[in-house]
Amino acid sequence: MNRRLWTAAGILRLAAALAGQAAPRVMVLVDEQNLGSIATSEIETMAVAKLLEHGCRSIDADMIRSKVKRNQQLLKSVGDNRGAAALGLEFGSDIVLVGEAVAKPSARRIADSNFRSYEAVVTLRAVRTDNAETIASVSEVGTVVGLDDVSGGSKALKSAGQKSLDKIVPQLAAKWTAAASGPTPITLTVGGVDQVWKLRAIRESLRGRDGLGNVTQISYTAGAAVFEIESREPAETLSEGLVTAPPKGLKFQVLEVSPGAIQLRAVTPPPAD
Repeated sequence: MNRRLWTAAGILRLAAALAGQAAPRVMVLVDEQNLGSIATSEIETMAVAKLLEHGCRSIDADMIRSKVKRNQQLLKSVGDNRGAAALGLEFGSDIVLVGEAVAKPSARRIADSNFRSYEAVVTLRAVRTDNAETIASVSEVGTVVGLDDVSGGSKALKSAGQKSLDKIVPQLAAKWTAAASGPTPITLTVGGVDQVWKLRAIRESLRGRDGLGNVTQISYTAGAAVFEIESREPAETLSEGLVTAPPKGLKFQVLEVSPGAIQLRAVTPPPAD
């Protein structure tokens, strides 16, 4: 009898195919410090291998690191979800795996020996780039005993990193697969809505647009209308669609587009000659 063994990677690829969506492209950006001052890439290397095991595609780490070195503001920007998502979009990723990893030796050696314990803390979170949502997070500690500071810290990083990746990568893969066929929440703010007919036209246009669901008007104050919508398109694609196909009698100008949020201004086109 022919039997087929399904791996986690195979299951993810099958689910993604059934949902009409490829496996996610993941960007890994971890600030790693061995002994508190030596920059390493232990966790990033392990993460790439773990992502491949689960059918995820990783973005070239060397390319990312090269660009980050040229602009340190990029590294600082990933401290919040919107910054991480914006950076991920710049590199064409669907998910950003971002975090910190630090390894330090204990102050004293063990008993009368030359051995010392080394402890590493690895904290990671996975952020979707289309809506800046955290879909998985983890923090783990690894402790090892060694003679040499550099190798001891490296082993501690690998210990904590392995435990962290064993938890977070399956979580992010599962969350991506579950959401592959689901909509993305987006907050849409439209300014220039100075008349009631404009508000009605925008609301009805959104509710009649293919690919949008649960269009809810949150507020309407001082000519600005705010809607919460669920979209099967990312914010950037949706904003382009709204501009090219606005409600009758109106045009839209794009003010800002970020993961999970769109800001537009409604204007009345001049009369045709």
